[in-house]
Amino acid sequence: MIKLRPGSERGHARHGWLDSRHTFSFAEYHDPRHMGFRALRVINEDRVQPAQGFATHGHRDMEIVTYVLEGALQHRDSLGTGSVIRPGDVQRMSAGTGIQHSEFNASRDELVHFLQIWILPDTVGIAPSYEQKHFGADGARDRLLLVGSRDGRDGSVSIHQDVSIYVGRLDAGAKLRHALEPGRHAWLQVTRGELRLGDAPLRSGDGAALSGEPALELAADDASEVLVFDLA
Repeated sequence: MIKLRPGSERGHARHGWLDSRHTFSFAEYHDPRHMGFRALRVINEDRVQPAQGFATHGHRDMEIVTYVLEGALQHRDSLGTGSVIRPGDVQRMSAGTGIQHSEFNASRDELVHFLQIWILPDTVGIAPSYEQKHFGADGARDRLLLVGSRDGRDGSVSIHQDVSIYVGRLDAGAKLRHALEPGRHAWLQVTRGELRLGDAPLRSGDGAALSGEPALELAADDASEVLVFDLA
């Protein structure tokens, strides 16, 4: 079964400095039909104005993954971590027993555009931790590149959940196939371009849930970028 999630139907919050689209219920946007998918709880597509951002706030017992599409995002947290996240970087923060953090647009004249993803951990009460790695654009060209996994295999960031996260950057005309093992599910999030999932056309902002399918099959109509979550 494939269930589409059109980007135009997502929740939308606008706060002047922030324009945010919510794939799943988040903050003041509540839709009982879209509370998450398997362990995937939040996909927010955020655009933050120059020199603006999220002031220090706290989280507990959540795996938070940040993926920047354009611009640069400055991160600080109560672990003493300070970093700038740019396109090609994948950041994982395990909130565990509790962490305070902030994110700001690192530029004074350019927008920052990024996805913030929340994944429910398989264990609560762990020690908070942080990890950030860079994945070059060529590594994901016309293929799915593993960027996050439970065991940190193949140089991916480690996530406290049975999930594998892939990035794919497809040239126009390219095709991809990702086999799903029995009992596995997948979520596809399109971040750029236009492509087809089987016969279904998708564009930037659209998502899709797959359950009981043998594989995820993509064909790019234009230069495109996707995130694929392979979930228990």
